Amino acid sequence: MQWLITIPLILSLGACSTVKGWFEMDDDDDPTAPVELVDIEQTVKIKKLWSVGVGDGQGKGLYRLQPVMTGDTLYAASADGEVKAIGRNKGKALWKVDLETKLSGGVGHYGDAVFLGSSDGSVLKLSAATGELLWSTRLQGEVLAPPQGNGQVVVAQTYDGKLQGLDADSGEKLWTYDSDVPVLTIRGTSAPILNGNTVYAGFANGRVVAFNADTGGVMWEVRVAISQGRSEIERIVDVDGHMALIGNELYAASYQGRVVAIDVASGRKLWQKDVSSFSGVSQGFGNVYVTDEDGTISAYLRNGQGLRWEQSALGYRELSRPTPVSSYVAVVDLEGYLHLVSQVDGEFVGRVKAGGGGARADMIANGNLLYVFTNSGSLIAYEITAK
Repeated sequence: MQWLITIPLILSLGACSTVKGWFEMDDDDDPTAPVELVDIEQTVKIKKLWSVGVGDGQGKGLYRLQPVMTGDTLYAASADGEVKAIGRNKGKALWKVDLETKLSGGVGHYGDAVFLGSSDGSVLKLSAATGELLWSTRLQGEVLAPPQGNGQVVVAQTYDGKLQGLDADSGEKLWTYDSDVPVLTIRGTSAPILNGNTVYAGFANGRVVAFNADTGGVMWEVRVAISQGRSEIERIVDVDGHMALIGNELYAASYQGRVVAIDVASGRKLWQKDVSSFSGVSQGFGNVYVTDEDGTISAYLRNGQGLRWEQSALGYRELSRPTPVSSYVAVVDLEGYLHLVSQVDGEFVGRVKAGGGGARADMIANGNLLYVFTNSGSLIAYEITAK
């Protein structure tokens, strides 16, 4: 429960509080205290290519503003309203804008536009070429995940359990889906996936739902986790992390629940395994990767035949979503250490300090290049090669 001690929880649709001090004890007695790192054999070379500052990064709101890459350009935003387009090869800023609003969700991208969410509940569309603000639409509820577009519709998920569709050209509200929000929920929302005319979204009630993007009509819904336990804390089952769509299969994970594979044509579960994750899933080498709240990195076979390997040496270090890069899997911990393990067997192959304070945002991989956006606002490019 280390993560829940440090993140805000929603108590109702209209009230929030931060839970602190629960189960406090000395680190020597605390079984959930982060383990100390031990030396590893470095079998890969991690070369820092460039670093660019982007405002105040995640600010103080425990946000997960994450960059997005398209072609040779990275787009990144900070909580204080700075947005940058950056050339991914040399780290050169192509444009920069300072929006007069606090940002909490982003960055989404489609075609010639990027999309952002604000802490006051607005969705913003900017020109991908210049950063010019094209429209802004006010919703109810903080936007904590990147809005997504398909050229006709922009979808945005808000902290109060709503998913809303907006007209891509004007920002006009088209439809709203309102989910049941539990009494307690982790601060955050999963980024919806917009694939063609279908939206896939995960909610705090432990469900993943597929929608028609034009109308908001529900196509199917799948329960990833079932609330269990006597206390409201034990009953938290948020689907908050990144989901992965590969072909006709959707992978999602929940806190205190499961990682599941879903057939998107029918909404049928293909397989499920018990896990507790708030960072989400990724895939590579025929595996589905997930980090448990206890710091275990697990690789499940995509075909549903069980666990391929697990790495448990990073106990309670609040790991980011595992990101495959080349032949490796990368995670960042609470102290800002970037760890690399083999996709084949989960053994450590490299480590470097990316920056203090960690990196909640999902990393981006392209070939053997890895882009890390730290909580303090440094966007760093690394090249990963075997020694």
